[in-house]
Amino acid sequence: MRTWRRRTAMMAALAAAGSLLAGCGPDFPGLRLRIAAGAVGGVYHDLAGPLAEAWAGGLDIERPTVLATQGSGDNLNRVLAGTADVAFVAADLASDSAAAHPGKLAALARIHDDYLHIVVRRDSAYTSVPMLRGQQIAVGSPESGVEYIARRVLQVAGLSGAVTVRSLGLEDSLTALVEHKVDALFWSGGLPTPLITEYTHTIGLRLLDMSGLMRGMQRFSPVYGSATIPASTYDQPGPVTTLVVPNFLVVPTSMHGDVAEELTKGLYAARPELAAANRAALSIDVHPGIETAPVPLHPGALNYYRAEKL
Repeated sequence: MRTWRRRTAMMAALAAAGSLLAGCGPDFPGLRLRIAAGAVGGVYHDLAGPLAEAWAGGLDIERPTVLATQGSGDNLNRVLAGTADVAFVAADLASDSAAAHPGKLAALARIHDDYLHIVVRRDSAYTSVPMLRGQQIAVGSPESGVEYIARRVLQVAGLSGAVTVRSLGLEDSLTALVEHKVDALFWSGGLPTPLITEYTHTIGLRLLDMSGLMRGMQRFSPVYGSATIPASTYDQPGPVTTLVVPNFLVVPTSMHGDVAEELTKGLYAARPELAAANRAALSIDVHPGIETAPVPLHPGALNYYRAEKL
């Protein structure tokens, strides 16, 4: 009788312990997420797919919907309008949008950095941005981070209103450059960008140096940094100084803290899968990940970083 009672008590204790353990982690029944991910073929979109898979498994939810968009500006507008829950966004646009909409946007992490490419045909005479006066320039898709930076560069170079601007995505921009319909194009992306590598090898492209424009660009935003694209990256005559801009994962501040914390945790857990999808993800790390100023970290994300003792 005593043995039976002891067994019964032990089974009850184990059942209670199992119940407590099952309730330890956050539970998200019915949670559906939409990720604003930029154009198909871009870094954002490359990373969004495996990230959606990781979040689905980590949170035990339906796979988040990956939304193809025009880019950073479009992504931000969707988060602010409530038609996306997470967005990949260039830091300059994110910072300006957070200032314009105080209390509406928060960051989960700083992810990878993008390098500005100002590309001309190798056989052209252009060696600096100011030399493009009077020419046709492809500045990226409408509402993209590329377009946002390109218009600032043209302003700093004294070319606002002095060039013909065409809003084209990267592939269309390269086609237009080959067909002499534009004289230069802007692109912001990782190193190397496969399409630029391909066209450099087939028709010959050259990058313009931005050394003389960096001070003016950094007056626009503290998030802009200076970096070098090595000559070997695109088989160039020499290294090129250019602008580098970080990218953030942003969410609405209204997102529940437990959800934001788990999404942040899932981002770092998925680094191998993200890096396999695009080499830009190799730079994703918790230490630079907290550097999202002036966009505030979401309190849920902050909980994750604190748990990591950062």
